[in-house]
Amino acid sequence: MVESINDETISKLYNAPEGVPIEEFDLGIDPKANQYMILKGANSSALAIFDIRTSALHVVQKQKCYGIEPRNAEQTITLDALTRPDIQLVSLTGKAGTGKTLLALAAALQQRRDYHQIYLARPIIPLGNRDIGYLPGDAHEKIEPYMQPLFDNLSVIRHQFDQRSKEFQKIDQLLQEEKLIITPLAYIRGRSLSKVFFIVDEAQNLTPHEVKTIITRAGEGTKFVFTGDIQQIDSPYLDTKSNGLSYLTDKMKGQDIFAHVNLVHGERSHLADLASDLL
Repeated sequence: MVESINDETISKLYNAPEGVPIEEFDLGIDPKANQYMILKGANSSALAIFDIRTSALHVVQKQKCYGIEPRNAEQTITLDALTRPDIQLVSLTGKAGTGKTLLALAAALQQRRDYHQIYLARPIIPLGNRDIGYLPGDAHEKIEPYMQPLFDNLSVIRHQFDQRSKEFQKIDQLLQEEKLIITPLAYIRGRSLSKVFFIVDEAQNLTPHEVKTIITRAGEGTKFVFTGDIQQIDSPYLDTKSNGLSYLTDKMKGQDIFAHVNLVHGERSHLADLASDLL
C-alpha cells in the first residue's frame, strides 16, 4: 500500500486508459514489472498495476468472472492478473479460504473461448506418507478423494446460477466434451500444452524441478496459474523456502509476463479464518 498520493493524480489515473507515467506518483520505490499497488490519497484511493514497458501505472477495475465477484482489494487484483492476456504466468499464495483456486477457475471459465482447454490439476500427496496403492478400488476411485476439493470449487461456481441457465449447463458441457479437465498432475507427463488455461493447485507441494517441468510443457497461447499456501506443506522434503511455489515466485519476479498476488483476507467464513490463524 502506498499512501499520501495526491487525489488529483489518482483521479487522473481513472481517466487515462493509456496510463499515467510512474514519475507523477513520487512513490519512493522502484516497482517491478506487473507490480500491483493500493494507492491512497486524502479522499480517494485506487488499485493500480505497473506496466514496465510504458513505465506507467494503469488503474485496476473491479470485475466479475463467471458469477464470482471479488470481495476485497486482493481478490480484485487477482482477477485482474488472471484475465490480462499479456500475463502468461501467475502465482497465487495465501491461507485456506482466501479464494485462490476459486478465483482462478472462475477466471478460466470467463475466458473459455480464448483457450482450447481448461486444466485444473493438483499433485497427489498420499496421507501418512503411504502410497495410494493401499486404497481400495480402481485408479479412478483411488484418486477421486484427492480431486474432490477441485470439484467443490467448481460446484461453488455452478451454484451461482440457476440450473436452467446457460452458464450452469455450459459447465456440464465443458466437462462432457473434455474442454474442462480435472486431473492429477502426474497425468500430464509428456504432454505439450498449447492454448490451455492451466491451474496447478496445492503447488507448495511441488519441488522446483517439478514446477520447471510443468511450465516447460507450455505451448503457444498457454497460461499457467500456480496456487498454494506455503505454510501448509504436506511433503516432508520441502519447507517454506525450498518448495516449488516459493522458488517460482522468487525466480520469476520482475519478468514482464509474470504476476504474483499474496491473498491475506479469508472469505470462506469466520470459523475457517480463525482455524487457519490459530490451529
